[in-house]
Amino acid sequence: MKVTSNVKSIVGKADKKIYGHFLEHFHTQIYGGVFDPDSKFADGDGFRSDVIEALKAIKVPVIRWPGGCFASAYHWKYGVGRDRVPEYNKAWRVEEPNTFGTDEFVKLCRKIGCEPYICTNAGTGTPEEMSDWVEYCNLKAEGPWAKNRIANGSKDPFNVKYWSIGNENYGPWEIGAWNSDQWGPLVREAAKMMLKVDSTVELSAAALSDPSWNYRLLRDAGQYLKWISIHGYWAENFDGVKTLGYDKVALLTGSCISDPIDKARAILTTLGLEKRIKIAFDEWNLRFWYHPLILDAIKTEKPLTEDDYLAPRKLNDRNQIYTMSDAVFAACFLNTCLKNCDVVGMACFSPAVNTRGAIFTYGDGIVLRPTYYVFRLFSNYMKGTVLNSWKWESDTIEGELHGRQVSLDAVDAVVTYGDGGFAVSAVNRDENRCHILELDMTDTPVKEMRVHTLNGKDVCSYNDVDRTEVCVKTTEWKHFEPAVRLEPHSVNVIEIR
Repeated sequence: MKVTSNVKSIVGKADKKIYGHFLEHFHTQIYGGVFDPDSKFADGDGFRSDVIEALKAIKVPVIRWPGGCFASAYHWKYGVGRDRVPEYNKAWRVEEPNTFGTDEFVKLCRKIGCEPYICTNAGTGTPEEMSDWVEYCNLKAEGPWAKNRIANGSKDPFNVKYWSIGNENYGPWEIGAWNSDQWGPLVREAAKMMLKVDSTVELSAAALSDPSWNYRLLRDAGQYLKWISIHGYWAENFDGVKTLGYDKVALLTGSCISDPIDKARAILTTLGLEKRIKIAFDEWNLRFWYHPLILDAIKTEKPLTEDDYLAPRKLNDRNQIYTMSDAVFAACFLNTCLKNCDVVGMACFSPAVNTRGAIFTYGDGIVLRPTYYVFRLFSNYMKGTVLNSWKWESDTIEGELHGRQVSLDAVDAVVTYGDGGFAVSAVNRDENRCHILELDMTDTPVKEMRVHTLNGKDVCSYNDVDRTEVCVKTTEWKHFEPAVRLEPHSVNVIEIR
C-alpha cells in the first residue's frame, strides 16, 4: 500500500479521551482488580499499586464507572460515608458491599491522573438522585450532599466534568428499560436538574445507531447534551472458551466498527448538531463479556444456584482467549476513531481490568494482555492532528462475514502529525503475508524514523502468568526510508521526524 499525506489537509484534532477505559462492579474488576486491600501490592488506600502503575503507563485519560448494567440499579448514596450499606445488585445478582464508592473512584482517578466519568442510574434511579450526585461531587459546600462529602473527608469539590445519563436503557436486558418516546423526556428532566446544580458539566445519554431512537432523544434533550453514548461488542460468546477465528476477526475490523459511528454521525448532521454534540463510544470490545443465565431464572421453573450463574464468569479469566486477534481488532478500532476524530471525542475500552480487560490481576502480579500494548503504542506515540491520507496500490484480504463477501485493505493505516513529526498507525490484517507500506509525506522534509511493532509468533499468541508471547519490539532511530515492511497480523506505530 502507498499512503500520501499532507500537513495542510487535516481530518481534525484527535481527543486523547478516545484512549479511555471503563470499570464496572462485575466479577473482579473492582474487588480483586483495582481495589484489593488484602493484596501485597495494596497501597495505603487499598488500591493495587501495580495496576495503577500499569494504567499510568498507558496514560489513561478517562475512566467510566460504575457501569454498565450495574449502574441501572445502583444507588450511589449507599456507597459514601463511614457507614456503608451493602445492597443486592439485581443486574448481576450479587451483594454489593459498597466498600468502593464515589470517593474511592475519584481517588483512583486522581492516582492514575485521569478524568472521572460517572454513569448515573436511569433505571431505578430518578433525576433528583442524579442531580444529588452532582451536588455531592461538585458543589463547594452548598446543600446537604456537598456538606456530606466534606464530612466524609473531602473538603474540596471533586469537579467531575463528565456524566452519562443512563446505560443502554434502550435494551430489554437493562433494568429500567425505556422506549424511545419515554427516554427523551426522562433525559431532558435529569439533564435540567444536573445542570441546575453545575452548569459546567458535560452530559451524555444512552443512544443507539438507530435513527428513530436518536431523533427522539435529540429532539427532546439535545439542547442539554454534549455527547451521545454508543456501545459495541462484535464477537459472539459461544461457551466462554471458544474464540472467534482470526479470519473473521480481521473482517470485523472493517465496516462493522465504522457503521455505528456513521449512523450516529448521520443523525447528528441531519439535526445540525455535529459541531456541538460528539460521540462517546464509551463501551467497546471485540468480545462480549461472558455471563450466561442471568435472565434464565425468569424464563424457567428451575431455580438457579450461584454456581449456575457466578461460576461461568470465571471463564472470562482465561488469558489464552486474548490473543493477537484482540490486538489487531483494538488497533483498527482506535484507527477508526482517529479517522472520525471530528465527531468521535471519547471511547472507553470495556473493561480496563479483568473480565475481557487489558490487564489481568492475580495474587503475585499482573498480566498485560495484547490489547494493553495497543494502548501503550497509541497513547504514547500517536500525534494530535489526524491527516487525510490518499491510499492506492493496496492488496486486500477477503472472506465471508454474516453471509456476505467482504473485501478489505490488507493494511489499515492512519497518519497523524504534531510536535515536529509524524506518527503512523499501520495494522497488517493479513494473517500470513508481510506487506510493504510506502509513505509519502509531501512537502514536509523528514529525516529519521523508528518503528514500534506489536506481534507474536502467530495469531494465537497470548500472554499469561507463565508466558509473554506478545510484546513490542522497537527499532533504533535510523535514516528515513519510505518503504516499511509490516509483519503478518501485526500492529505498528511508525514515528517519523
